[in-house]
Amino acid sequence: MAAADLRDELSCSICLSVYTDPVSLPCSHNFCRGCIGGVLGTQEGSGAYSCPECRAEYRERPALPRNRTLGNIAERFLSAQPEPGETGILCTYCDSPVAAVKSCEQCETSLCDTHLHKHNKSVRHVLTEPTNSFMGKKCSTHSEFLKYYCCEDLVCVCVSCCLAGGHRGHRVELLSEASEKKKEKLRKVLEKLSPEREETERGAQRLQERRRDVAERAAGETERVTALFRDIREELEALEKRLLSDISRQKEEISLQLTELIQQLEIKKDELSGKIQHIEELCNMAAPLTVLQEQWESDGAADNEEEYDTEEDKDEEYDTEEDKDEEYDTEEDKDEEYDTEGADTEGRETEGIKVPAVGNLDVDRISETLLTGLAGIVTGIKGRIYGQEATDLVLDINTASDYVALSEDRKTASRSETALCYPHTPERFIKYPQVLSSRSFPSGRHYWEVEGSESGEWEVGAAYPSIEREGDHSSLGDNIKSWSLRRLYRSITVAHNCIKTPVSPSCWRFRISLDYEAGHLSFYELSEPIRHLHTFTASFTEPLHPAFYVYGNGWVRICS
Repeated sequence: MAAADLRDELSCSICLSVYTDPVSLPCSHNFCRGCIGGVLGTQEGSGAYSCPECRAEYRERPALPRNRTLGNIAERFLSAQPEPGETGILCTYCDSPVAAVKSCEQCETSLCDTHLHKHNKSVRHVLTEPTNSFMGKKCSTHSEFLKYYCCEDLVCVCVSCCLAGGHRGHRVELLSEASEKKKEKLRKVLEKLSPEREETERGAQRLQERRRDVAERAAGETERVTALFRDIREELEALEKRLLSDISRQKEEISLQLTELIQQLEIKKDELSGKIQHIEELCNMAAPLTVLQEQWESDGAADNEEEYDTEEDKDEEYDTEEDKDEEYDTEEDKDEEYDTEGADTEGRETEGIKVPAVGNLDVDRISETLLTGLAGIVTGIKGRIYGQEATDLVLDINTASDYVALSEDRKTASRSETALCYPHTPERFIKYPQVLSSRSFPSGRHYWEVEGSESGEWEVGAAYPSIEREGDHSSLGDNIKSWSLRRLYRSITVAHNCIKTPVSPSCWRFRISLDYEAGHLSFYELSEPIRHLHTFTASFTEPLHPAFYVYGNGWVRICS
């Protein structure tokens, strides 16, 4: 009681809670600063302020000095109070707030540890977790505690419901018995759910591992693609530099030739200018005697004036045919010096003057170098993406079934209607018309290209050398030692260990790509563009041979 009285003394009359930052009015009444501030705020404009406790009036808004002593007492009181439990439910019998640990359904009270030890230990006093609501444990009709469970209506009922109420004559059980039966059912459900949860957890772990694998593979692919494009850029830049260097070199060589020819023409132009000036001077002379006395110059001028008037005059430039041949040893030499078939403006005849021809840029050579360089880059990229192409791939006649015919180059396999009676070898297929390649791949990244017929039945893929040669499970794709793309019964599937997955190619030419260390065997359709069909993932333990199956009028051919 003392604690309750002290709480009352330390409570604000406005909020009814222990003081928070208490202040005093001139009338000595105390309030929380926030509470009295709000009250005084509402009184503004009314012409007067009043104390909510004693109604003492003030013409001006009163000052609110802090009551330090009262504030310290309130703080110490609050710090000395025990914290209520997580439920926030307090003991019914304690004067001060003490957290309850149990509630009694019979008494409809909540108990702390101290009062719980003193409480009635009778079985009728059922203890539950702390609660403030006991209505859910009572019958809504008779307000009595629920003690039975109606097995017919599946509801909890009180004694009155069983004796005179709506459940009279129904089969009922004590709540404890019904509860145990339900618990037993729940245990059986739990027995089923626990393994399911464990399996779900294992599935989640597998998916997490898969996600990690995908993340690692994506990181690896990102690094690989980044490096690939970096190398492509470097190779393209190197090719660009090589081509630009070649173009620059050709330009310098041609420019040098043109410079020399320009200099020669400039010299000839100067000589012609001198002759023209001399002739013009003669033509402008008024004295005939002086003109005629210029014997040497006039003869030379005449020669120039009539230099190529006729073919006969042209031939007179040379004393003999031998002199002419000395000037131009061959017709080709003449054409090279004065070529009228030159490129663009070179070698064209202008006003009777022939401009010597000079070679142009070798555009064909530049284009050829460009195409060759790009083809080399593409080949390198292709090898890095798909691996090395198996160019020397041929079929192994020692593994071919007696009903498999091979072409002379051992690149094509087809079905033979009659037995070919090959020599017996332990590697030869007996049960099915199949054949392996002579080459195997124990490591690395490789690819080979194959083609199948549009009709008939066939398979292409890869197999271990230890694949069975006879028996029902020696067919490609029907065991753990082979993987195949098959055209059987007018359907296209990929198969491994008898598990078939349908695919839908649009052509009959394929690329088979092997990444041995990564455990990937991929099938691509060589359409335009190339389309991925399927990838098998496995941990390869033996070398892999390209493998083939033919039946009916089907055939397969190695294109690599």
